[in-house]
Amino acid sequence: MIRWIIISVLTIGIAGTAFWGYQEHQEKNAILIQAENTYQRSFHELSYHMDLLNDKIGTALAMNSNKSLSPQLVEIWRLSSEALSNVGQLPLGLLPFNKTEEFLADIGDFTYKTAVRNLEKDPLSEKETKALQNLYKQSGDIRDELRQVQHVVLDNNLRWMDVQLALVNADEQADNTIIDGFKTVEKTVKGFSESNVDSSIIGTSSKEHEYQNLQGDKLNEQNALIKSKDYFNVNNTEDMKITKSGKGADIPFYSISYEKGNTNAYMDMSVQGGHPLTLLVERPIDDKKISLNEGLNRAEKYLKEAGFDDMELYQSSEYNNIGFYSFLYTDSGVRVFSDAIEVKIGLDNGDILGLTARNYFMNHKERDIPKPSISKSEAKEMVNPNVKIQEDFLSIIDNDLGEEVLTYEFLGVMGQETYRIFINAMDGKEEKIEKLDGTEINYAGSF
Repeated sequence: MIRWIIISVLTIGIAGTAFWGYQEHQEKNAILIQAENTYQRSFHELSYHMDLLNDKIGTALAMNSNKSLSPQLVEIWRLSSEALSNVGQLPLGLLPFNKTEEFLADIGDFTYKTAVRNLEKDPLSEKETKALQNLYKQSGDIRDELRQVQHVVLDNNLRWMDVQLALVNADEQADNTIIDGFKTVEKTVKGFSESNVDSSIIGTSSKEHEYQNLQGDKLNEQNALIKSKDYFNVNNTEDMKITKSGKGADIPFYSISYEKGNTNAYMDMSVQGGHPLTLLVERPIDDKKISLNEGLNRAEKYLKEAGFDDMELYQSSEYNNIGFYSFLYTDSGVRVFSDAIEVKIGLDNGDILGLTARNYFMNHKERDIPKPSISKSEAKEMVNPNVKIQEDFLSIIDNDLGEEVLTYEFLGVMGQETYRIFINAMDGKEEKIEKLDGTEINYAGSF
């Protein structure tokens, strides 16, 4: 009798385990299918937008009316933004694709800068027309290459999840048709660089001072692993894996991962100097034991120990027992928005959960900051009189053309809404206005 009871219990246990495994398998399949659908949609939308982009640029060249040209350029700018968004949703993180992204940004910068001016009074110059002709030819070449990849994808029913696996596994990269196709696209775009040097395309894609602030000696893999122990807050490197970035990356960096128990951690560290570019720690978050303000103290201490000086809290928020802190670099009292760092702190034990410092290392440099040409009171007169100003700062921001400008930054309230308003400190122009959500206005001193 006991024997049959044991057999029955074991049978039920095996059946339950099988059912649980089946459910797990089904859930994983559902996630994979969803990711595959997202990748497929993004890729086919990218190909579609490049088709439209080429057509719209060709139409703009054929236009004889400057009045009609402005909305056409705005449409080209919109399509280039859509294409950039599509690229960002593809699993190409480990595949150098920066030249294509830069090219799309160039189109957007050029068309936006041209569209916002009065083309009837200030029509396209001969140089700008030539630049537009170059963009038309180049966008046609990219369109053709993408069509070829699209044809292969559809004809052979290829999966984008295989691309992601191939990018992780370097041994498989050479044999992946989609990756080879995108490498061809990138190689095609790379050939455009020289022809665009003399064009009037400027703006956010300009890389004059990219990563100039990376100081220190180059680290080998072993030293990078040893240094990463401090960032992961562990005692040894046994549970770590490390890979080096491929050719074409903005800068050489190491991708280091750590996995043990319920904790998974990942970071990108620059080869030059071993600086942390990004850090992400995933683990179960327990009940809150420290305040948002105490978390700020931990974040500030961490930044100082990591060598980030003159950082000032910009904003903070709390979600699911995690503190989120944004810091701006201050140069002689002037806040520099492009030199920003974000930090995540677990409010259960005060450990760091995340760091994003790419913008800081990409943009940080010595700046010759001019003196304002207008006073703070003169700048306030440019603000809507219905806005009650509560705080003000001198700040450097990037304007819509990607150029750094010195501004008076005003934080004010109108009705039930809070706004951040930037007035150019040199000519009084209203550069930007941002409406803030309630979660974005938790500043130092207001915890």
